[in-house]
Amino acid sequence: MSDDNEKRHDTGRDERTAKESRMGLGEDWARSTLEKLAFAALNEQRRQRRWTLVFRFLVATLIVALFLSYEASHVRGGGLAGRFTALVRLDGTIQAGGPASAGPIDHALRHAFAAHPAGVILDVDSPGGSPVQASDMNAEIWRLRARYPHIPLYVVVQDLCASGCYYVAVAGDRIYANPASLVGSIGVLMDGFGYTRLMHKIGVTRRLLVAGANKDFLDPFSPLSRAHKAFAEKMLAQIHAQFIEAVRKGRGARLRPHPGLFSGLIWTGERARELGLIDGFGTVGQVARHVFNAPRIVDFSPKPGLVTRFAQHLGARVSQAFVEQWLSPLPRLQ
Repeated sequence: MSDDNEKRHDTGRDERTAKESRMGLGEDWARSTLEKLAFAALNEQRRQRRWTLVFRFLVATLIVALFLSYEASHVRGGGLAGRFTALVRLDGTIQAGGPASAGPIDHALRHAFAAHPAGVILDVDSPGGSPVQASDMNAEIWRLRARYPHIPLYVVVQDLCASGCYYVAVAGDRIYANPASLVGSIGVLMDGFGYTRLMHKIGVTRRLLVAGANKDFLDPFSPLSRAHKAFAEKMLAQIHAQFIEAVRKGRGARLRPHPGLFSGLIWTGERARELGLIDGFGTVGQVARHVFNAPRIVDFSPKPGLVTRFAQHLGARVSQAFVEQWLSPLPRLQ
């Protein structure tokens, strides 16, 4: 009996020892797991802090780059020495707030003339656009020519100089183009869409309340009345007359009589020279070398900032151009 009791006692002790050993292992595993979780959380916090620092650094770099880009756009041309040709580019649709609007182009022209170059070249490639912006640029060129009478401004046409672009170009001393360039389109248009039949077809009724008999003028969801159409045509005729006056002032006796000259037709550079719409053929480089005798070209063109370029890559300009091209009821020289 005593032997049996001793065996049972030894067995119980072994079981307790094994149990205590398992508990010890469990505690070690739990402790190890907690340590690993703590270190993982600590490492995650460190990574987050690093990314926060990286993000702040990138934001600071972007702000500095934007500031330097802005400053550079306002100091180009300062301190220039020697004989050179100043260049300003007018590219794209002429519209308020865009790169081809009066604000940035006039600003660039003022800096170009103030640098006292041998001559200024306005390099254009545009289908036209806002008559207001075109008129403002035309007036600014005349003002600068009067202030700096010894500095000529010549316009060089790339592919296209139509309508509002030509409105700007006629303020220059001379206009050069390629024989295959398209020049002219001296006219005004106002276009849009009418949705009244579509609304009737799908069963939509427009509820429009106005104070003023003509407040719904050119509303695309209302029928176009004869009175509104006649008023719009009269308004376009007035703008057209202003355009023609600007062309006659700029080109003067160089214009050749032709029944379609002010009809909105567009001409090749070859035909435009025959009609007196341009003075000759030449590129930017050729005019700088052979006309101004100043082959060194300094570009004063307005440069878009980083934010603008980023928005262009995202397609923001595409959507804006669509709205202004197709949904805006404003008249256009285009």
